[in-house]
Amino acid sequence: MQLKRDDRGVTLIEVLVSVVILGIIIAPLSAALIAFLRNTDDTTRRMDESHDVQITAAYFTQDVQAIGVRDWSTSPYRLRQSIELNAPFNSGLYPCGATGTPNALVRFAWDDPRSAAANPVVIAASYVVMPSTDGLEQQLHRITCADGVVQSDVVLAHNVDGVLSPPGCPTPADCTTVPLPQTVSLQLNIKDPGNTGAALAVTLTAQRRQT
Repeated sequence: MQLKRDDRGVTLIEVLVSVVILGIIIAPLSAALIAFLRNTDDTTRRMDESHDVQITAAYFTQDVQAIGVRDWSTSPYRLRQSIELNAPFNSGLYPCGATGTPNALVRFAWDDPRSAAANPVVIAASYVVMPSTDGLEQQLHRITCADGVVQSDVVLAHNVDGVLSPPGCPTPADCTTVPLPQTVSLQLNIKDPGNTGAALAVTLTAQRRQT
C-alpha cells in the first residue's frame, strides 16, 4: 500500500511573521540579560569593598582593645605610650616591619599576656599602606611583630583609594601621649577598579580595654 506524502510547507508570509515575532521577543530579553549582568557586576564590586571593610574593622577593633604597654620597672606599673603615628619600620618605640616597608600609618603595641610580667614580650601591630606585588592596587597591610621580629603580614583591604588620613583620637588626649586615649578611629576609603562612582568611605572606631 502506498502512503501519500504531505507536501504542504510554510508560506513566505508565515516565515516573515515568525521573524518579526522573534525579534519582538528577543529585544526585551536581551535588554533584561544585559541589565542583569551589569547589576551582578555592581553587586560583586560592592560586596568586595564591604568585605575588606569588615576584615579591617575586625582586626582594628581587636588591636585597639589590646593597646597597653606597661612600665614594669616601677610600681604601680603604669601604662606608657603605646601608639605611634607615621612610624618607620626600623625605628621608634616598637620597630616592626621588613626592610623597605613604608612608614606605618599607625602602630599599636601591647604586652603579650602569655609572657612573664617582669620582662614581657611586646607585640606591635603596624597598619601600612603599600602597593601590591604586581603594582596594580594599593593595599592596607597589618604587620605584627614580637619584640621587633615580624610574625605575620596580612592584607586587610585591597584597592585603598588615595592616602588614608592619620588615625584620630578624642580631645584632649592625643594618640601618642599618656594617658592613653580611650578610643581610636581610622578612616578607610576603598574603591574597586570597576567602580565608576565614589569610593566607599567608612570611619572605624574602637575602644581600648586596659585602664
